[in-house]
Amino acid sequence: MLWSLIKIVVFVALVAALTLGAGYLMESSGGLQVTVAGMEYSLGPLESVIAALVLILVVWLFLKLFSLTIAVLKWINGDETALSRYFDRNREQKGYKALSEGMMALASGEGRLAIAKAQRAEKFLHKPELTDLLTAQAAEMSGDRKKAEEVYKRLLKRDDTRFVGVRGLMHQKLESGDTDTALQLAERAFAIKPKHVEVQDTLLRLQAEKHEWDGARKTLQTKLKTGTLPRDVYRRRDAVLALSQAAEIGDAETSGKAAETAIEANRNAPDLVPAAAMAARGFIAKDRKKNAVRVLKKAWEVSPHPDLAAAFAEIEPNETPAERVKRFGQLTKINPDHRETKLLKAELNLAAEDFPEARRALGDLVESDPDARVLAIMAAIEKGEGASDTVIRGWLARALTASRGPQWVCDKCNTIHGEWAPLCTNCGAFDTLSWKSPPQSEVVLPAGADMLPLIIGAIEDHSKDADAVPEADIIVPEKPEPAAADKAEDAEIIEDAETVEEAKK
Repeated sequence: MLWSLIKIVVFVALVAALTLGAGYLMESSGGLQVTVAGMEYSLGPLESVIAALVLILVVWLFLKLFSLTIAVLKWINGDETALSRYFDRNREQKGYKALSEGMMALASGEGRLAIAKAQRAEKFLHKPELTDLLTAQAAEMSGDRKKAEEVYKRLLKRDDTRFVGVRGLMHQKLESGDTDTALQLAERAFAIKPKHVEVQDTLLRLQAEKHEWDGARKTLQTKLKTGTLPRDVYRRRDAVLALSQAAEIGDAETSGKAAETAIEANRNAPDLVPAAAMAARGFIAKDRKKNAVRVLKKAWEVSPHPDLAAAFAEIEPNETPAERVKRFGQLTKINPDHRETKLLKAELNLAAEDFPEARRALGDLVESDPDARVLAIMAAIEKGEGASDTVIRGWLARALTASRGPQWVCDKCNTIHGEWAPLCTNCGAFDTLSWKSPPQSEVVLPAGADMLPLIIGAIEDHSKDADAVPEADIIVPEKPEPAAADKAEDAEIIEDAETVEEAKK
């Protein structure tokens, strides 16, 4: 709309300028005198301008006729393609001009205009490998998915455009949610151009979604060989795929293979917590406890995690709490200042009923990082040390509004997952889950979180002796009287409902 308005304004300005110039020429004196064969011609200012324009037109026509004459003479002398080349040159100029205008329309977001220009370019050029691509992209922009799919299918018939057609159809199927067909098309596109980065990533994501772990690992190897993936990233992602493959092997006959796959994943990515835990359990199943301890200690050194502690406990499942505290010393002496190490020591001492040591193990976490787990441990410590119920309920009340602590969170969309997975269940991103505290909106309670311990304590005290509570102290909030406008609106709604019921009868 704005561009059309600008063109109209420019046109009106040009007409006004030409009119004004013609008026000045009509009023001015002088002119042009031309002598031809002894005859003298006098032209006024306006006539001189018109004569100049006519002369330019005559010269242009002369050049066109001259080039046509040359083409005819060549044809007479035996050049059978001279005339066709002459006319084709003009057609090519028109075709490439239409193609250029179509590309500009596509870049500016005018899909319908781009389709029209592509059709005009095809009329003059007869080069579908160029015009079909422009038409398909313009059809996608304008929302005509059916036409775009037809054009992409036409591109499949030519060897030089087959990859473009397959890739275009693949995107069409992805947008429509047909991931099965999209996977097949991605495999075809990958076979044509295995070095294409976008096709590699799309194929890898679809294979991971379909749990085709062997195919995904082969695709990942291709990315490494073609130089589109650094080796350290490749080792990490291959470990993720191997771990996912091992997690799906559940029957007894192939449990050994699952353990070997998990051990391989842990070897490639020692910082991958689920791989370390699964590898340790594989070693435990083979009665190789020293190997399990070594794997878990190495993983704890990189990234302390509750799953590692749980796997470490499974090494000696029948030990007493005191024996467990002693055995876990070889784990807790690694990264002693890490919050997970402090929480683990506190929980171990709680199980051993060493409450003062559990309190010392927590350190300053209650003040510096009081999440729900820390506050729940504090409540258990207070209970073990014989604190009053009001104090215990106070800690538990604070835990209600505290952060949930570190969880498996997607780095891309911040979706929280209960368990680690290779793909985010929300955005489908690959290997984006990290163990961290999720972003949490501020929780505001009407009376403030600090009042919860007092409120809960008061309710508990009154519940012990309900008869002792004076009747006057129990305040029952009255239901507010609805306003007159609300009453009228309710009556109107009821009347309409009754009318509907009568109509149904």
